[in-house]
Amino acid sequence: MSGQSITDRIAAAQHSMTGSAISKAVCKATTHEVSGPKKKHLDYLIYCTNEMNVNVPQLADTLFERTTNSSWVVVFKALITTHHIMMYGNERFIQYLASRNTLFNLNNFLDKGALQGYDMSTFIRRYSRYLNEKALSYRLVAVDFTKMKRGIDGVMRTMNTEKLIKTLPIIQNQLDALLDFQANPNELTNGVINAAFMLLFKDSIRLFAAYNEGVINLLEKYFDMKKNQCKDALDIYKKFLYRMTKLSEFLKVAEQVGIDQGDIPDLTQAPSSLLEALEQHLASLEGKKTKELSADNRANTLSNAVSSLSNTGMSFSFSSSRMDEKEKQQALEEEQSRLQALKNQSKWWQLARKKVMYTSMCMCVLLSGLESSTLHPMASMPTMNVDFDAVFGTKASNSDVKPSAGYDALGDLLKPTVTVHTQAPIMAPHTGSKLLASDLDSSLANLVGSELSLHVFACRSDMQWTQPGEKKLTGGTNWQSKTMSSTTAWSPAPLPPAAMPPAAMPVPHMAPAPMAFPMTTPQVPVYGMMGGVPVMTQQPMLYNQPVLRPTNPFTPIPGAQMQFM
Repeated sequence: MSGQSITDRIAAAQHSMTGSAISKAVCKATTHEVSGPKKKHLDYLIYCTNEMNVNVPQLADTLFERTTNSSWVVVFKALITTHHIMMYGNERFIQYLASRNTLFNLNNFLDKGALQGYDMSTFIRRYSRYLNEKALSYRLVAVDFTKMKRGIDGVMRTMNTEKLIKTLPIIQNQLDALLDFQANPNELTNGVINAAFMLLFKDSIRLFAAYNEGVINLLEKYFDMKKNQCKDALDIYKKFLYRMTKLSEFLKVAEQVGIDQGDIPDLTQAPSSLLEALEQHLASLEGKKTKELSADNRANTLSNAVSSLSNTGMSFSFSSSRMDEKEKQQALEEEQSRLQALKNQSKWWQLARKKVMYTSMCMCVLLSGLESSTLHPMASMPTMNVDFDAVFGTKASNSDVKPSAGYDALGDLLKPTVTVHTQAPIMAPHTGSKLLASDLDSSLANLVGSELSLHVFACRSDMQWTQPGEKKLTGGTNWQSKTMSSTTAWSPAPLPPAAMPPAAMPVPHMAPAPMAFPMTTPQVPVYGMMGGVPVMTQQPMLYNQPVLRPTNPFTPIPGAQMQFM
């Protein structure tokens, strides 16, 4: 089993929708992937414990809920996450765990469905007992032994006799639960159990360092204690020797699985003569007849034992300090790497911003060029040439000639002259800064120019056409316009009769819409020198041909016949 399962992804998505970032981080840290929890999720949870507005009980309850899963991977990773936060998180987290009546109830946990379920379930049960004992120790003494101050002026070296005798058994119980993990090198076969073993190794170094300093303080005060205190102290020292042996076996396993040799401390056993001296002193206090050592021999034996244990304590303290320094250095390197990544990302965003600004400026220049080029085709549109002489009678016109085929009775009145273009107009060259052929701006300019040229070319006709005539409904060959009573006489020449119009010719690029309706224009008075006199009244224009909308707004509407009254 490797990778995140569908269940993990669905759970993370649900927490994202509900807005619970803590639950999502816990879900991400305890996936079904057979590897240790990812550091980024652990760091985020540690950060959350240092925020005062974060609900620490909710965080702990979410972890407890993950331990109810049937998969050994999820449960094991939930325990590892809890242990990691207890070690590196805010003290509020372990305080809440210590205040609970029950923590992890995994004494009967067994995963029968996975390949390594049986073996890993055993270590889960042992690991959960250690975490329970660790929280219980904090409840009893209100201090985490792995974080207390060490050295000559440390907590355990300055503790009084009564409190010392009560505290050392608590450390012994926690160390017993840790050493009961009992993992062999051939059993550390996956990233999950390896992550748990590494946390236990760090705890063992710090915990035994505190334990060793307490025993040194106990031995220094042993010959000044009362009989009952000496009896308890002797029992504590005997258990201490036994746990030193078990710890040495634990450290050998750590060395075999690849932990740095410099991180593994040296264990120096106290001389056996010290145990004999302690037993003889207790026997003398009980009134038994034994061979008691002299004061000088007893002092020398005690001094040698304290020196040996002090060397052990120094070795453990050095290993603990070295691990702390390595963790700080690793955290510093990760922080520098994160800052460098942010700097690189910032540079990328700056370059992207400059590119966007440059593109916007080029688009503005391009749009300005389009506006100028649009005005240039409109200015080059063809003009309409009308023969006004033929219209108003200044040219001679034979009204007696009958219209024949091809004869235009209107005298080219509605015949526009369109200039033929064999190719699309060329857009005005860009006068701004020089553009490269491979630049985005030049590509956009060429594209817009091509589209504009195609549009103008499609809207203009390559054919010259004449407006077909229409059969007049009134008048005839002798029809004359009405005369008006005015001081200024205007006698337009009579127009010849219109010929029968040929069939309507279709115009390219235009879709005719059949329409037939009259359109009247209002009478507009013309004001001359003699006053405002209506000089002409236009008759309604009749449309019975399809109405075509030309491109040029100044050309007449096709299909219409103008009549002058």
